[in-house]
Amino acid sequence: MIIESGALRGKHRRALDSTVLDDAVARQDTVTQLIAAVRRVGRDVDGATQVILTVCSFDYTQTGKPQIAWDDPAARDELVSVLVADALALLAELDVDVITGAGGRAAEAVAILALVAGQDVEPAEGSDGTDGRWRIARKVASDRMISVVDPETRHTRKTPERKQDGFKAHLAVEPDTGLATAAALTKATGPENSDASVGGQLLDADPTIAEANEGGGDGGDAAEVMERAEVLGDSAYGTGELLDKINKAGWDATIKPHPLRPPVEGGFTLDDFIYDAAAGTLTCPNQITRRLSKTRSVTFGAACRGCPLREQCTTAAKGRTVNLSEFEQVRRDHRERAKRPEFQQVYRAKRPLVERSIAWLTRGNRRLRYRGVIKNNAWLHHRLAGLNLRRLLAMGLTSTNGAWVVA
Repeated sequence: MIIESGALRGKHRRALDSTVLDDAVARQDTVTQLIAAVRRVGRDVDGATQVILTVCSFDYTQTGKPQIAWDDPAARDELVSVLVADALALLAELDVDVITGAGGRAAEAVAILALVAGQDVEPAEGSDGTDGRWRIARKVASDRMISVVDPETRHTRKTPERKQDGFKAHLAVEPDTGLATAAALTKATGPENSDASVGGQLLDADPTIAEANEGGGDGGDAAEVMERAEVLGDSAYGTGELLDKINKAGWDATIKPHPLRPPVEGGFTLDDFIYDAAAGTLTCPNQITRRLSKTRSVTFGAACRGCPLREQCTTAAKGRTVNLSEFEQVRRDHRERAKRPEFQQVYRAKRPLVERSIAWLTRGNRRLRYRGVIKNNAWLHHRLAGLNLRRLLAMGLTSTNGAWVVA
């Protein structure tokens, strides 16, 4: 309907952004997850109930929190040891390969039990991991599952100050009208679910970007100026991969560059080193040139000894080492373009407008109603379809001779 109405004809900008949506379940601690995971295996795997009664020492039929002295570390570790031992014994007794091969709820239950039994625990102090003594790990596992009720929800933070549990909604929006042109809901963590990764997918999936190449006139002038599509986003979208993708598509990237942080406060950043992509070399501020290794790293090493600029460059005893990505030149060119006044003007005026669409999406709907990515992704698309229709009606959407047009 958006394409048919012509509401975005000549609108060549698309702003990318994301927001965290709260999940529909409560976060579970390690003990709760272990107990719930064993119970789920008992429910979903044929014959597992009897196996649990045979090999497990904890009573999984009791309700509520186990009755222990929770403020006693030794008591907590003892309980964790019992639960982990039960989980490992249960997995050892079941034919996991057959269950996994059959798929379905039983396979998912076994996989969750195996994950929970390993993600949050470590051998107790003085244990080699073979004596059955375990404790809750002193660090948080990467991409940690936080609930066996909804295994796909994750703990994350959109900002350093705000922690949330849930999923991430990704949007591509035309900033002037506020119309959402593409969207996806993903897990809140994982490199494949990063803003830049999903943002690139949204650009591929956006059916309205072709409208940008129709210009802003009445469509009747063959000499009408063609406008390049322009992608706007904050620094989360400033990866070399996405910038390269945008460049190759013939679009413009008005994306805030990743900030460069020097190893020494107030010292030299990466842009103070001269990069020659053709020659495969990097020259430091003291005019020392080194070739890139096969892994695209440059070590200046001995050249840093006695260098008059060393205090501005590195504190490493072995001298400055620089690692470059395959998109180094793309990112350098983009940082230079971002310094131009016209870049800053468009970024400040247009990029923040996507927050309006985010506000419409989350107003009264920050907390999701469903479990899992698939159902919540369907909800997101239905929600945005309704918001788009409301916005089009406000813009004067009418039906003329069976066609939708914006008055």
